[in-house]
Amino acid sequence: MRKIHILIIVIAVVLSSCSTGKKSLERGNYYDAIMKAVSRLGSDTDNKKASQVIQEGYPLAIAYYQEEIDLILTSNDPFKWKQTLDIMQTVNGMSEGIRRVPAARKLVRDIKIYTSEMTDVQNKAAQEYYAAGMDALNRNTRESAKQAFFHFQNADGLVRGYKDTRQKMLESKDLATLKVIVEQIPVNGKYEYSAQFFYDNVFQMLNQQFQENSFVHFFSPEQAKISKLKYPDMVLQMGFYDFYIDRPQHYEEEKDLSRQIEEKYDVKISRDSTVTRVRMVPKKGKIKILTDQVASGGLLELKAVEFQSRKIVFTDKIPGEFTWKNQYGMFLGDKEVLDNELTQIINNKMVMPPPSQDMFVLFTKPIFSQLTGKLTNYFKQFN
Repeated sequence: MRKIHILIIVIAVVLSSCSTGKKSLERGNYYDAIMKAVSRLGSDTDNKKASQVIQEGYPLAIAYYQEEIDLILTSNDPFKWKQTLDIMQTVNGMSEGIRRVPAARKLVRDIKIYTSEMTDVQNKAAQEYYAAGMDALNRNTRESAKQAFFHFQNADGLVRGYKDTRQKMLESKDLATLKVIVEQIPVNGKYEYSAQFFYDNVFQMLNQQFQENSFVHFFSPEQAKISKLKYPDMVLQMGFYDFYIDRPQHYEEEKDLSRQIEEKYDVKISRDSTVTRVRMVPKKGKIKILTDQVASGGLLELKAVEFQSRKIVFTDKIPGEFTWKNQYGMFLGDKEVLDNELTQIINNKMVMPPPSQDMFVLFTKPIFSQLTGKLTNYFKQFN
């Protein structure tokens, strides 16, 4: 029992030490140490350990961060002003934390807060990103243009409207974006409407997967014409092959059904009393199940072709099939022998198969599911 008490005391001391920031200070984690000590003084104004952390740690922190700034600014790091800005913001956050808590504020005579310097440093950091963006953009590749876009975006995030960053973002985004024309699907005129429905779903899916902020953009032939896109990066081609609709098939099956059903009955055992007993009663029936079905199937061939070289960079074939089936039936006998499935069958009616265009749409549904995954996986490498 004594060991447990000692363990509890040790844990309490450790937790107390950590929450006052002492351990963080010993590790040289100045920001974490000061913020923990400030938090502790906010709830316990007389905490000696927290007070000691601030008194000893704050001057050390300011000296350390100034040394870091000096080292960074003498380096050749292309983003040294952004790193300097980050350190200044760290110091300001730490100092503002002390300023907000009276018990902490009275322990520090001189609070260090960067104010006027911040604007100049922000502008220099924005210039760093802008210069990096121009360098990447001038390399004139899709990947470097993507890097340029993010550099210009960072510059604009630091100083809103810095130079012509908005225009450069548009320019680099355009160069970085893979432009793909999704060609219409050539089909027999009989299935033209259904193929258009499939195409529209594919086109909508692609634009949902790769939205406006992505680096892949899909155009229909009409959109490409309106946008005057004469030289896309890639053309996506799809075609249905070997599509078939079998002749309707009709099957008939007769089944004898039987089942033992519990039945309760009363037995008089005396003039004034009866008892209820159970007996098994056989039930019988005969069902005739009629099945009409039509099978359909085919193949979608998929190709992604580089526009300039006419090189096929991605190809696949996706099979699909759909079988329409309707079962209905006739029954004679005791209905107790019917289960839920058979009851449903005898309640069904004979109906005509779907028209051929609907069969075409239904057979493409499993194809569409596979196509979504394949196209998403392929084009996300460019995003």
